[in-house]
Amino acid sequence: MLEKIKNSSKNLAQIALDKASKKSNSIRNKRVKEQYLVGLDIGTEYVKALIAKTSIANPGTLEIIGVGRQHQALTDMQAGAIADIAAVVENCDKALHEAETQAGVSARTAILGIAGELVKGTTNSVRVTRKDPTLAIDAVEMEKIISLVQDRSEARAKQQLALELGGKNVDVRLVNSALVSIEIDGYPINNPIGFQGRDVVIQLYTAFAPLIHIGALEKTAQELDLDLLAVAAEPFAVSRAVIGNDSSQNLSAILMDVGGGTTDIAVINEGGVQGTKMFGIGGRAFTRSVEKELGISFNQAEELKIKLSTNEIATQKRPIIESVIEKTADTWVSGIELALSEFDKLDHLPHRMFLCGGGSSLDMLIDKLEQSSWYKDLPFTKKPSVHHIKPEQVVGITDQTGQVNDHTYITAMGLLRVGLDTSDFNNGVNESIRDKLDKMLSV
Repeated sequence: MLEKIKNSSKNLAQIALDKASKKSNSIRNKRVKEQYLVGLDIGTEYVKALIAKTSIANPGTLEIIGVGRQHQALTDMQAGAIADIAAVVENCDKALHEAETQAGVSARTAILGIAGELVKGTTNSVRVTRKDPTLAIDAVEMEKIISLVQDRSEARAKQQLALELGGKNVDVRLVNSALVSIEIDGYPINNPIGFQGRDVVIQLYTAFAPLIHIGALEKTAQELDLDLLAVAAEPFAVSRAVIGNDSSQNLSAILMDVGGGTTDIAVINEGGVQGTKMFGIGGRAFTRSVEKELGISFNQAEELKIKLSTNEIATQKRPIIESVIEKTADTWVSGIELALSEFDKLDHLPHRMFLCGGGSSLDMLIDKLEQSSWYKDLPFTKKPSVHHIKPEQVVGITDQTGQVNDHTYITAMGLLRVGLDTSDFNNGVNESIRDKLDKMLSV
């Protein structure tokens, strides 16, 4: 009898230990799930999904552990924006499943990219004359100044869209905002909190997108059962990938993401995003030109274009395909020239150009930028140098899969970078602007 009681006590103790262990594992698993991020790049040609986990060994960095990719049909996207939500959801689901299978986890927290000609990103300056220059600036005052800049930027974005759409009023929403520079009485300041002074000049980058496009992305995330951490303008995401979180970073460069439907441009000056521009010529425009000129199907034209970029095309066909694509390439370069001419607040444009995206795989595009004289009417101090962005150049993100090995994944990596920024600066979705400012402006 005594032995039975002892065994019964042991069993009860074991049950209690098992329950405690399960509870501990449940908490631990919950914490692990919170450490995963999904970067979902919904491009015109492909959906790319990257699953990354925060690094325990190197806090503030990410390790990519899952990669997925799915081709999109011709009618799924239009000029970088979602045209068929159901079809895009299906494609995203396939890409996510592939990434999750490789990663061995089901990650739910996601960052989605937004592109297209109607996404407007600019840097605006506001000068504020303070009534009492002897008072120290606090976060509340900075919140008011930043809100003022954002309101003015939104009005300008609406006005610009109305002009482009023939007077039609378009509802827009802020998708990204980043400090470029702050000066107090003419002196550059990294963190204005606690400083005195009369004149505060702040430069703030803001990106706005039409509400209809953002709504389509939110619906896509909802259908995929994803928790949407952030929506990012894709050229902004690319710039975040390259700049990282180094407050002393003084990179100046022109970044170009050549996708299937659009080319997205970001100009970075001394570590700050000066603005982003987009125009509707991407990889599919080159395919369409081959399709039309040779009288063949789109898929056949795409195959010829890819073979040209991989040097697998038949020798006798190369001159014909190159001649056709060159005409569209000339138009593409003109689009870049026009977009860069709008950065008229800069004394000179950065001479380093970095390309990413599947559309930039055509060697002819880099040759065009390097060999033609397109840049001479723009404020360059020297002839631009042109290179692809490499994954190892992306700050704070490493690849554990061995599959993220070229420039076509840079945008998805940039979305992860935005997610990491958001996690660092905004631990709660409903965090106040004041809290964001306190963290964003800390040194």
